[in-house]
Amino acid sequence: MSRALPKYNKRRVAIIGGVAAVALSGAVIAGSALAGETSKSTNSQAARTKASPGTVSCPAVAPSLPAIPASAKAEVDRNLALLDTQIAEANKRLVDTVGQGGANFAQNAIVGPLKDKRVATINRIATAIGRTAAKPTGLDSLAACTLNAGGAAGGGAAASPSASPTQQAGGNTGNTGNTGNTNAAGTVSCPAVAPSLPAIPASAKAEVDRNLALLDTQIAEANKRLVDTVGQGGANFAQNAIVGPLKDKRVATINRIATAIGRTAAKPTGLDSLAACTLNK
Repeated sequence: MSRALPKYNKRRVAIIGGVAAVALSGAVIAGSALAGETSKSTNSQAARTKASPGTVSCPAVAPSLPAIPASAKAEVDRNLALLDTQIAEANKRLVDTVGQGGANFAQNAIVGPLKDKRVATINRIATAIGRTAAKPTGLDSLAACTLNAGGAAGGGAAASPSASPTQQAGGNTGNTGNTGNTNAAGTVSCPAVAPSLPAIPASAKAEVDRNLALLDTQIAEANKRLVDTVGQGGANFAQNAIVGPLKDKRVATINRIATAIGRTAAKPTGLDSLAACTLNK
């Protein structure tokens, strides 16, 4: 009995030692596997979030508006602020959805719907002005936004605005072909209106002078927009978003001049031919 006990104890120690070794080995293997999974998960997460979300770039609307009647100012200001909010929301969505969707996710799910929102908001601005003054036209050309640095060419999973709004320009991989508004900003050239006017009745002089000054202001604003939007839009951006709307503004302003004169004298005709401007580079 006394001789058998030590043998039993030796066998028990050996068995317990073997079990402990197996358990330790299992823990090492499990730890290694877990570390590998953690590393793999970390690398995968980094791959999903590596790309910069970028921003959207949107043309400014305020510089293209005519004189705003006092009765429309509050509504116009509210909708101009809404345009800024829409751009901010789009930029936030670009950040929140990095890595989601396919190659055109940002373009289809964020930039496209943003244009629709802007069209509706810009139309409300035009309608508000049009209730008591000439309704501005051509503003819809300012609704479309582009996807700036960070997104794949053609509107990938991430990008930057309004911008970008512009808002917004620089590094736009979807805008490398722009020949209408890159490098030098250029200027607009518009025919002078005053030399083509007849004698101006005294009762119309103040209104005519005010609108002649407005024509100069519109040209200055267009030239400023050419500078501010260098690099934005496609090949015809400057023509469609700046020079075209400038003509519409000039038509309305020139018509107000003719109407003012026509109240107490012969209304001048043919002045609309002076509305179109050209883009100089």
